[in-house]
Amino acid sequence: MKGWDKFFALASGLCVLIIFAFLFWIIFIIARNGAGTISWEFFTAAPVEGMTEGGIFPAIYGTVFLVLVMTVFLMPFGVMAGIYLAEYAPQNSRLTQAIRLAVNNLAGVPSIVFGLFGVGFFIQYAGRGLDRTLGLETVFSQPCLLWAAATLAILNLPVVIKTSEEAIKAVPLEHREAAFALGATKLKMIVRVVLPQAFSGILTGAILSVSRGAGEVAPILFTGAAYYLPYIPKLPTDQFMELGYHIFVLSTQSPDVDKTQPLLYGTILVLLLLTLALNTFAIGLRVRMRRKYGR
Repeated sequence: MKGWDKFFALASGLCVLIIFAFLFWIIFIIARNGAGTISWEFFTAAPVEGMTEGGIFPAIYGTVFLVLVMTVFLMPFGVMAGIYLAEYAPQNSRLTQAIRLAVNNLAGVPSIVFGLFGVGFFIQYAGRGLDRTLGLETVFSQPCLLWAAATLAILNLPVVIKTSEEAIKAVPLEHREAAFALGATKLKMIVRVVLPQAFSGILTGAILSVSRGAGEVAPILFTGAAYYLPYIPKLPTDQFMELGYHIFVLSTQSPDVDKTQPLLYGTILVLLLLTLALNTFAIGLRVRMRRKYGR
């Protein structure tokens, strides 16, 4: 058995090295081809000349705006669902099992289906209903950043629910009992004792959601992303450019592939760096909370 253990350990380590080799090779190719494009103008200017020149500032701004609005939609609902499943739901009831089944199935739905759902529900149903109710002509019943962010929030909801539930369940039972012994209600115990200790684990779901939300294209394809906009969105009801969709446009619909290729690699590099920056901020916050609460 020891021989087989060594073989599987060696095989596992080799697989990890192969994966890292592919990862670093991809990053190297992107950095080598995109580093020459990076400049102050590239970060601050809008694309011009059929998107073969200029910069990508509207796409950077739109991506950050989209991720922030998505997080505002996503985290409260995801965390509250995790709290319900961990603290309130009867673990063996059919309703709880049905909810868990729905969450698991939602995680397996293709992202393009979420995009079509966003068009049908948010734009055609909710958006038109809001316009009729508020007496507006065409404000909410059109693709915009608000509906794209809501679609991405539903896409990432299963991740946040599962990570929040597991993080809450990991808080020791003795801490709950101590809070009850001191006279705390269940709600106060959850808010004052459980959530602060589970916060670092909940942030794991936020980190994964930010990474996925910044790179997804299919859910925003029909719900708000624009092919070309030389200005930045000022309101959630505006359309927007997004780095992932901009990469798709540059790689598939460019009138001059040779001119576009440097901009394409530069945009990919910026998207990777932006995702890394957002993840680094979230990871730093998680580490700080772990140090504070010892979890």
